[in-house]
Amino acid sequence: MYDIIIIGAGPAGMTAAIYASQARKKILLLEKSVYGGQIVSADKVKNYPGFEEISGYEYATKLYNQVKKFNPDIKFEEVLQIKNKKDFKEIITNKNSYKSKTVIIATGSKNRKLGLSNEDKLIGRGISYCSTCDGVFYKEKVVAITGGGNNAIDDALYLSDIASKVYVIYRQKDFKIDSINLDKLKQRDNVYFVLDSNIVDIKGQDKLESITIKNNETNKESTLEIDGLFIAIGHIPVSSMCKNLVKTDGKGYIIANEDCTTNIDGIFAAGDVRIKPIRQLTTACSDGTIAALNACKYINKITIEINQ
Repeated sequence: MYDIIIIGAGPAGMTAAIYASQARKKILLLEKSVYGGQIVSADKVKNYPGFEEISGYEYATKLYNQVKKFNPDIKFEEVLQIKNKKDFKEIITNKNSYKSKTVIIATGSKNRKLGLSNEDKLIGRGISYCSTCDGVFYKEKVVAITGGGNNAIDDALYLSDIASKVYVIYRQKDFKIDSINLDKLKQRDNVYFVLDSNIVDIKGQDKLESITIKNNETNKESTLEIDGLFIAIGHIPVSSMCKNLVKTDGKGYIIANEDCTTNIDGIFAAGDVRIKPIRQLTTACSDGTIAALNACKYINKITIEINQ
């Protein structure tokens, strides 16, 4: 029986592990793939207090090594389901099942896909969701990026320093953001905007060869021969393991209060997986702290009740 099981080894989950360990709780940290979450893909982090500049991978590694010094149980397993039993929570993974007094869900979010045929097949063969990870492979080549948010614009600006030509494809006529980088992007000679358009087809056998774009107003289709396509259309929460248990919004984000409590006693949500207006590295770490301390408070409360 664990005191706290933390699902997800991103910044929120690892911060929670540090605080829970300092409180001398018996914890298990579960991670599906690799530690760090999405921050690992960040080329440079410049807005985290205490670091003028650090790569996402270096930051995640420092945090992971800090967690390991407390000697918590860490297992790389995929959580399939969370069950709320009378006196404990049961976590079922692809390998085992575990019992815990409390659970902190810190699974974050994942890249949203276009949902087109060939998309999955050509990931790593011309299709990428991370410009800072894969942009270096497209030096002096022709690329396209689809999306209209801040991340897409930042990625496009980054790619414009590497690629010979960058197409920015956006489904609306105008960008709804106020960004200095958007102004900079419009001044780049090698950047071409394809607005009010959607990608409707991806072509290629062993590697990406071209994409088909459809104009939303005229319905006219055109083909762009490109070497790389970067998809930056947002994220979706990783919350399927708690489906039909904790309350979520229409997009699947867990509905949690500012103290990270959910509608189920003893289950907390921290970081990008929960509904919140701002999702940043600093707010993820803040959530991890709050969730861990409140989980400890919950454990202490039920322990007192049992002993009375």
